[in-house]
Amino acid sequence: MGANSTFEKRLPIVSPEGLPGEEFLADVRQILQSRQLTNGAFVREFEAVAESFLGVPHCVAVSSCTSGLILVLQALGLRGEVILPSFTFHATAHSVLWNGLRPVFADCEPGTLCLNPEAVRAQLSANTAAILAVHLYGNPIAVAELEVIAANRGIPLICDAAHAFGTEFRGTRVGPTGAAEVFSFSPTKLLVAGEGGVIATRDPELARRLRVARNYGDPGTADPEVAGLNARMSEFHAALAIRGLPGIALRIERRNQIRVDYERQLGPIPGISFQQIRDGCRTTAKDFSLIVDEAEFGRPRDWLLEHLLQRNIEVRRYFWPPVHRQKLYREIWDGRPLPETDWVSDRVISLPIYSSLGDADVDRICAAVSELAFEAAQLSDTRRMHAG
Repeated sequence: MGANSTFEKRLPIVSPEGLPGEEFLADVRQILQSRQLTNGAFVREFEAVAESFLGVPHCVAVSSCTSGLILVLQALGLRGEVILPSFTFHATAHSVLWNGLRPVFADCEPGTLCLNPEAVRAQLSANTAAILAVHLYGNPIAVAELEVIAANRGIPLICDAAHAFGTEFRGTRVGPTGAAEVFSFSPTKLLVAGEGGVIATRDPELARRLRVARNYGDPGTADPEVAGLNARMSEFHAALAIRGLPGIALRIERRNQIRVDYERQLGPIPGISFQQIRDGCRTTAKDFSLIVDEAEFGRPRDWLLEHLLQRNIEVRRYFWPPVHRQKLYREIWDGRPLPETDWVSDRVISLPIYSSLGDADVDRICAAVSELAFEAAQLSDTRRMHAG
């Protein structure tokens, strides 16, 4: 371990959750013996248990959250503009471009960091075809307000729920919100399928179209209805997700314990703040991020990031740069200012969080941040003295 290292080896920011043991190998043998590698019994079982967990009548398993979002936008037959946040992973916006739709970025809320309903209202136009909101880090969107906006305009609300399998809004799990919600089960999520996603909807006809679309648009007649994709979830991925589902409540509980511990230990540091969780809501705490205000902290976000990396603590900037400032989207952006998005994105730094992360490691991470905060304050004081 180096002189300034907190950990001998790099502590990862994520670790795959809820992976099964020998029982999954028995599932694999059963799948191989069945000779049915896609669209089989395990996929149907996973859809059924997801419907029960989320409280929705229809779940359609797909190869990824991104393919699910692409297919939802296609199946709804949208034309024109889609309002969405810029403070998100760029795959959210990619699903809009894939459908020949124009992304219109709206600012995020201070505090929750999710799509701001007032900013959405400001971006509505005659060309608005849908609203695409994101449960950021697993923190639920302003469900009621956004549903009212969508209903009043007669347009669908769609949710990128990649982080939110198990998120609760006022005591109810997200899933039934809007026209559809799309979840992810990639290796960084609380429920891991290896790769994969599921689309939740209350609309039986939309579910039917999505099942067709995920199979090249072919309903089984070799006569395609739409230009679909191969977006099927394999039996192996479905089996892995089924095995991981029973432990998800404990994983969410543990992640929230870590979140609260981070906030308790790091909250007193000047210039450090956190995402706010809505009253009566529960986040999955898929990610945990600090907001570093240089004016109070004493040094910029990237200074803290580099020093934590030097201490063998893996940290990321989720999400920087924001989508509207990325190469692919700069010319598409309408130029309307997104001050909160820019402010947060330039200051965000995400710390390790996963249910297997031990209390002692959380304490060591917090100690490292606290030590660096003290150093940042000293550097800032020295700079002010020389400037004086």
